[in-house]
Amino acid sequence: MVKDGRVVYLTQAKDGSQYWNIPIANTTVIMLGTGTSITQAAVRMLASAGVLFGFTGGGGTPLLAGTTVEWLTPESEYRPTEYVQGWLRFWFDPEKRLVVAKKFQKARVSYLQSVWGKDRELQQEGIYPDDLEVEKALSAFSNQIDKAANPGDLLTTEAAMTKQLYKYVAQKTGFSGFVRDRENAVDLANVLLNHGNYLAYGLASTTLWVLGIPHGFAVMHGKTRRGALVFDVADLVKDALVLPLAFVCAKKGTTEQEFRETLLQAFSKHKALDYMFDRVKEATRDGYVVDESL
Repeated sequence: MVKDGRVVYLTQAKDGSQYWNIPIANTTVIMLGTGTSITQAAVRMLASAGVLFGFTGGGGTPLLAGTTVEWLTPESEYRPTEYVQGWLRFWFDPEKRLVVAKKFQKARVSYLQSVWGKDRELQQEGIYPDDLEVEKALSAFSNQIDKAANPGDLLTTEAAMTKQLYKYVAQKTGFSGFVRDRENAVDLANVLLNHGNYLAYGLASTTLWVLGIPHGFAVMHGKTRRGALVFDVADLVKDALVLPLAFVCAKKGTTEQEFRETLLQAFSKHKALDYMFDRVKEATRDGYVVDESL
């Protein structure tokens, strides 16, 4: 709502109302969770400042894989069209699209190596990028990336790599014999993995939304799925952060809220959102041109 000429967030407490100022001049995106309402005056001020906002799923998590999210883009702003134009410049060519998909997968490996090589919490659990098991999994995946003839090949090889990483991290955190179950998550590790993946989807969604690139223009995941590009972009950071931290937090018996806070801090610490923006922008700037590494 608007109070004293400012956009504020109002919460009801036992001893009265509490107001939290939102600095709209320095805000890019606002996600309104379940049960949140907004006044027309607030919408008008947000639109005038060029702030994008949307109504998300429960807990502020954009559940793009399971629920509809309503995004509202200010009509009064003039956002650059260079990114969507750059994306569409290669998207309709299957070969160029495959080049971008391969570069995304290599960026995924690079990010994991960087994060695991410097994150102390993961290293305390014995998780390192230069362990033989990890090196073999990443090396084999990198080799298969170059050989992939289509997105289906990439999906097959990345699934095998992720399975090896699950096994490695599960053993390091005392979850030997772990089985990934997305649909019927009962044990804490699977529950936290699902929760963390949705948070990663939220970052990916925000990246594409702010750059103005429709979520349906995927480079690897099913191109008949409306939000497939969100999964492509989220994969850049999921293995590096969501996967290991879900097991680490499950080992500690943390609550979902505690895990959420831990993961969000990790996203910020390792600049996950920045990494997504940089990789997507690169793809729009002739990132689909074949180079010697591919």
